Amino acid sequence: MNRHLHIVCLDVPYPPDYGGVFDLFYKIKYLKEEGIFIHLHCFEYGRGEQNVLNQYCESVHYYKRKKGIAAFSFELPYIVSSRNNATLKQNLEKDNYPVLLEGIHCTALLYRNQLQNRKVILRAHNIEFEYYRQLAQKEKSFFKQAYYVNETRLLREYEPKVAKKAAITLTASANDAKVYKELYGVKNAEYLPVFLPWNEVTTEPGTGDYCLYHGNLSVNENHEAALWLIEKVFSNNNIPLIIAGKNPAQQIISAAEKYNHVRIIANPSENQMEELIKKAQINVLPSFSNTGIKLKLLHALFCGRHCIVNNMMIEGTGLEDICVIAQNEKEFIKQVAAYFFCSFTFEDIVSRQQLLTKLYNNKKNSNTLINHIF
Repeated sequence: MNRHLHIVCLDVPYPPDYGGVFDLFYKIKYLKEEGIFIHLHCFEYGRGEQNVLNQYCESVHYYKRKKGIAAFSFELPYIVSSRNNATLKQNLEKDNYPVLLEGIHCTALLYRNQLQNRKVILRAHNIEFEYYRQLAQKEKSFFKQAYYVNETRLLREYEPKVAKKAAITLTASANDAKVYKELYGVKNAEYLPVFLPWNEVTTEPGTGDYCLYHGNLSVNENHEAALWLIEKVFSNNNIPLIIAGKNPAQQIISAAEKYNHVRIIANPSENQMEELIKKAQINVLPSFSNTGIKLKLLHALFCGRHCIVNNMMIEGTGLEDICVIAQNEKEFIKQVAAYFFCSFTFEDIVSRQQLLTKLYNNKKNSNTLINHIF
């Protein structure tokens, strides 16, 4: 029996070059390997149509995301109303296959009860109201902050309502499943780990000669973490630090220029980033947001050596035993000094392999998802 599935994505899920797209693309890849016939629907707003997706999907449909006043709604959050699309509705109505909605962003049809008499699964990537609340706290622009505050208000009401209409809500972290159940009252919420490009730990034993922070540096949270590391942690030692990622602001570049041992690598290629993570002695990964699962942490654990993190990065992940935890600048300074000359051993690699492949087993997790859908 052929098993067909509609997947509606908030963005074009290729190339997998930022955290939110990893789960989307590799989920499609592994569902395809399990014999699922995928009909993909995605909102395109800058990433372009990607022919590679035709290798994994029976059909691929692209929809333009609305912008500005055309997407404004008093009832729906902007991330939802800007993806409310009549053509998507028409395409989904051509059959009765189950529908996987990737992100709260794609749930307008579900909210409006326009996906009646079919199975709908919601993949929640985040607790979105909390994500926008934290963005609002850190935003300096009055107009952007006002937008984030309003989006927070709308999402706080919207998320539980729409989740209760789905057959099941699958969260990307165990903490998020707890929030859906305890705060939102959504009984049918379960944790399903994110899908990843890595199936085994490829960390090289031994030592490196620099520390690394990596991420999309145009994102406020990553910008803040990079500045904090430069000004509060590595300003107090001479241990080399590399900060690598997309579009670093001049503020980060200027901060790094004060120290001979701090270097910025802007917009590294995928291969260059892979080498930076693999060769680093320590991946230093503080986070000032505790929403979702951080893909850069998983990347560092599968491919890099020591990882020093804070509670906001690690909380609820089950990965505490394979990370070094530091809570403030003094503890980061202490742990960086302690682990910079500490060799990463084969025993460390085995411990990581055992834990990571237990949690992030793509084949097992794809079969769990299939069992929820069909």
